[in-house]
Amino acid sequence: MGHHTPCFVEREIGGRTLRFETGKVAKLASGAVMARYGDSVVLATAVRANPRMGIDFFPLTCDYREKLPAAGKYPGGFRKREGQPSEKEILTMRMMDRPIRPLFPEGFVDEIQLQVSVLSHDGQNDTDVIGCSAASAALAITDAPFEGPIATVRVARIYTDAGAQFVINPTQAQIEFSDLDLVLSGHKDGVNMIEVGAAEITEADMVAAIRFGLEQGITPILAMIDELRAKCGAPAVRMGDRILPSADVIALVKEKAYDELTKARQIHGKEARNSEVDRVKKWCIDSFFAVPAGLPYTEHVAAEKRAREAKEALRLLEKKITHNLVAEKGIRADGRPLNQIRPLDMAVDFLPRPHGSAFFQRGETQSIVTCTLGTMKDEQIVDGLLPEYAKKFYLHYNFPPFCTGEAGRIAGPGRREIGHGALAEKSLLAILPSTEEFPYTVRLVSDITESNGSSSMASVCGGCLALMDAGVPIKATCAGISVGRFTSSNGKVTHVTDIIGEEDFFGEMDFKVSGTREGITGIQLDLKARGLGVEEIETIFAQAREGRLFLIEKMEACLAKPRADLKPHAPRIITVKIDPEKIGKLIGPGGKTIRGIQDRTGAQIDINEDGTVFIATADGTAAMRAKAEVEALGAEIKIGSIYEGKVVGIKDFGCFVELAPGTDGMVHVSELAHGFVKTVTEVVKVGDVIKVKVINVDDTGRIKLSRKALLEAPAEPAARK
Repeated sequence: MGHHTPCFVEREIGGRTLRFETGKVAKLASGAVMARYGDSVVLATAVRANPRMGIDFFPLTCDYREKLPAAGKYPGGFRKREGQPSEKEILTMRMMDRPIRPLFPEGFVDEIQLQVSVLSHDGQNDTDVIGCSAASAALAITDAPFEGPIATVRVARIYTDAGAQFVINPTQAQIEFSDLDLVLSGHKDGVNMIEVGAAEITEADMVAAIRFGLEQGITPILAMIDELRAKCGAPAVRMGDRILPSADVIALVKEKAYDELTKARQIHGKEARNSEVDRVKKWCIDSFFAVPAGLPYTEHVAAEKRAREAKEALRLLEKKITHNLVAEKGIRADGRPLNQIRPLDMAVDFLPRPHGSAFFQRGETQSIVTCTLGTMKDEQIVDGLLPEYAKKFYLHYNFPPFCTGEAGRIAGPGRREIGHGALAEKSLLAILPSTEEFPYTVRLVSDITESNGSSSMASVCGGCLALMDAGVPIKATCAGISVGRFTSSNGKVTHVTDIIGEEDFFGEMDFKVSGTREGITGIQLDLKARGLGVEEIETIFAQAREGRLFLIEKMEACLAKPRADLKPHAPRIITVKIDPEKIGKLIGPGGKTIRGIQDRTGAQIDINEDGTVFIATADGTAAMRAKAEVEALGAEIKIGSIYEGKVVGIKDFGCFVELAPGTDGMVHVSELAHGFVKTVTEVVKVGDVIKVKVINVDDTGRIKLSRKALLEAPAEPAARK
């Protein structure tokens, strides 16, 4: 257990003090670090436990929770207790897991559990990246064979009077003005995770941002963690039992299966290749590692263990063969050249009723994306420790078991689906029009119907086509592609474009980049190898850009630009600006006026506090009627204006005319007609529609009208001779 000497380390990172402290809180965990940045505080704990019986994988659990008292908030709803993790929490858990998991030695199966909980949040310094660095620090002061530490920072780019500048761990206020949200993890040998959402940033600027993040953020935080480890008396590293096949099993497997497996790995179709690989593996185990019947118990157990080792040795051999085929001979599993994208097939207007739809296929990866347009009611309210906000655009990604030809558990979206949906969403966010230009809420749903590699990038391409098909006036066409990496036994590095599932599984990297012709809008890098240097990232960007531009050309050949008009089934939204002072009048007592308009016209009306009124209807004529009523209510009744209104009341001294719902004016008997009017009713009765002119509006807002002013005066009778 971590009986660390109480101590702390501090550094200035991004102009504020970052503090890591251990030895006071959570002393029974193997490692615990309280991290403080501004007034945000997280507690990160790491626990190492003995491996579970018979386990053959590395059980690492990463957990991140935002406790609402941290920001002085209550959970909404009836149960005043935090429930399932939010999307933000899940994405942060992935952000912890992805850079840390690969930095454990092959065959290590001890249980490692990392938990980060947010204890205080100042609303400015977000705790996700602080939590990731703190988890790494907590892990680094245990005896686990973690080949880190890593550090995680966020980089933004803001524009000041001095021009554009990068910022480490920007505050919420700075993020509002940033065109880049880059999360970067790395260790002393380079970058090992990148996560980006950006507004069409050039490759060169992205490289500069990564370099800045490494120098100004990651390097000093790594030094802090090393200092903390030295100060607190962390235990020596203890490897524990690794489950690796013994040398003689590895040698025998290689001798018997190498040639056959090498042949099998070069069959081009996924199914044929996999079934031949399975056949070779089964043959190898049955022929050389079979467990004979009737053995004494101890020998039986030993033979079973050997068979298990052979299985693992075959997996490692297959990985090595795949690696060497690509890195030494340039031979990919499906026979393609290194930077060739698989055959493409695309269609828009794929389904009759959705507001927009697209079909996108790249090799054996296929996605059907639908676009739904909605009104203000449909936006998603996101609540957490940061101020709550409304999302006008969201993308949901589904990955059913049948898409890989498997029968599996049918469940809600897992962490991976949430992560891929968020990546595709970030990638497309940059090309969406402003609310002023396009007042709809937009939801994309990507259903993966076949998958063999980079379905998140297929969702970006299909999503872009579905947006264009729906008539969303996007700024530019956006596409995404992945790049993989293989290293030969003598250290030669090869990059390949558009990786398939196995190249992701056996390869060292999945580097996904999406963007437009102008620049990058989204990146996700997962790396199993140790690290990437900045120069190598430049090379990868260039290769990814080539692939992206190729895809954009093909997509525009399918649909050149967004459709000029929405689909017949899509809602129509028109906007009207009224004086914010008049909002109360539009709503009316207890909402009576606005409900009246909605009932009469069938339109849905939403009002912003700045006086923007959104009128949504299924058909255009109703929208125009509602618009006229809203405009009349919000209009300034000016002297000289002419209205057509209904007579709503008659008194001895004149009549009342409704100019707009909730706005009446009075026509005095003397203003009803030329000449003498004996009674009001001889000229008008209730329900008549008459034309009137505004002749006065007094201080209290009472409106005086005239009908007479709009009538031709009768000809003067000729003077008597």
